[in-house]
Formats: sequence, C-alpha cells, structure tokens
Amino acid sequence: MKFIFDNNLPPSLARGMHELSRFEADVEQVLPLRDKFHEATPDAEWLEQLVREGGWSVVSIDRFKKSTVERELIRQRGLTVFVLDRQWSKPYWVQSSQLVLWWPKILSVARLTSKAALRVPWKFTNKSTFEQIRV
Repeated sequence: MKFIFDNNLPPSLARGMHELSRFEADVEQVLPLRDKFHEATPDAEWLEQLVREGGWSVVSIDRFKKSTVERELIRQRGLTVFVLDRQWSKPYWVQSSQLVLWWPKILSVARLTSKAALRVPWKFTNKSTFEQIRV
C-alpha cells in the first residue's frame, strides 16, 4: 500500500506516518504530495498518475469537488481517498495526535477497499467508523 498526503496537510505529518508505518509489512510508502509532484501540479494530473501507477490511497482535507475529472478518477478509476472532516483543521500537534489514533483503522480499511471516498470524522472511539461519501 502507498499513501500520499495532499498539499493541504503538513508534509511532516506524512513523513511521520511513514516512520510509524515501518512495522506494517504491506505499507510501502507514506509521503507528502510535494515529494512526488511539483506543488503547482493540478489535482487531475497527479490523481491520474496515481491511478496509472496503482496501489495508492490519498489522505486529504480537500473534498475534490472542483472538477468532474477529479471525481471520475476517484470514483471510477481505482483510488481510495480518505477525506478528513473539516474539524481536522486544528493546530499541528492536535491534528497529528488524532491521526495517529486513526491510522490503524485507515490502514485496515485501505487493505480492503478500492475506488472509495471515505470521510474520516474527528472524534475517535473504538467503535468509530468511516462514512462513504460522494465526490
């Protein structure tokens, strides 16, 4: 599995999750978008490249509502997107600690899912679940 964190999340957050995921045999990469693509790369372009490569999941706060092309790439072409709820717009350390709580569930769902957009709520409990959303 490979994960890319959109530019609306701190690059250090993705790099930290990569380090924490080293003990997960099936997690190849967790990286910020800007480590793979130029910051100004349009969403449709980098999403298309990820689809071509296969095996990628996207973590973002962006709801990908800008264009039909983006929605098509996510909905029909094999990307799984974890959309962090608006409440995730918190200070860095608060956001980071919450993502560490959610990360095992994100990994579990990513192992079983493709072609899905899932909302990750802010509140975490052992019974917390993702909500499938339309993009």
